[in-house]
Amino acid sequence: MIGLYVAWVYHYITPGILKDIAEALLAVFLWFLVLLGVDLHIGG
Repeated sequence: MIGLYVAWVYHYITPGILKDIAEALLAVFLWFLVLLGVDLHIGG
């Protein structure tokens, strides 16, 4: 937890990176929806 805080303070973790990670996790766990043509991009 401390490492995450330090990374956030020194801007190694940014909202953009968190968004990319969220999209990747959605793609991993919901891959079958991609095969059905669902767009998993957050925001747009």
